[in-house]
Amino acid sequence: MRLTLASSSPRRRELLSLLQIPFDVVEPDDVEEPHPDLGPAALAALYAERKALSCAERCPDCLVLGSDTLIALEDKRASVPRTEVLGKPVDLAEARAMLRRLRGQEHVIHTAVALICKRDRVADLASEQVRVWMRHVSDAEVEAYLCTQESLGKAGAYSIQGEGARLIDRIQGDFTAAVGLPLRLVADLLHRRGVRLPVDVGALYREKLFPNWARFST
Repeated sequence: MRLTLASSSPRRRELLSLLQIPFDVVEPDDVEEPHPDLGPAALAALYAERKALSCAERCPDCLVLGSDTLIALEDKRASVPRTEVLGKPVDLAEARAMLRRLRGQEHVIHTAVALICKRDRVADLASEQVRVWMRHVSDAEVEAYLCTQESLGKAGAYSIQGEGARLIDRIQGDFTAAVGLPLRLVADLLHRRGVRLPVDVGALYREKLFPNWARFST
């Protein structure tokens, strides 16, 4: 069964290509509508599923993989503790505000994946969480990073596999999930569907083939 990646993200295409299986790429419909009643994990799972479903409609015989990443930041300033969910900034002004909120803070990256075959009416949903500690970067560092243009299109306004790694002190969890596609999890879902991988996924993690992977791997 042909695999289709429902994504417009170059980083997800690059990560999935590490598994060395053929796949097509289809850009999903825009499904990231606000749902204030949902927490970050449930919201990421909903978005991942909707992305996959939007592409599965166009390819009912394909196995479609969707993924979504959101950031959860505990708002300690509020009188009643609450979790703030950060998605992709709409512009550099919002990116600047996000980075200033995150600096010096621990936050959690939620990356959900959905594997769907419309013909079989089967959907698998799973997710990974990664704890991240951002350095207490200065305003000058924030502005210098914004000049790289990496912030746009990235949850939380930074790219951990790019120049944004300079903002991060450490992480706890799967680096590939922080980038946007947890390879171990995806490989497991594909295995359950009978997809044979020509690579040793454990070896991929040991070899740390993605930029900045070695620095943050645990």
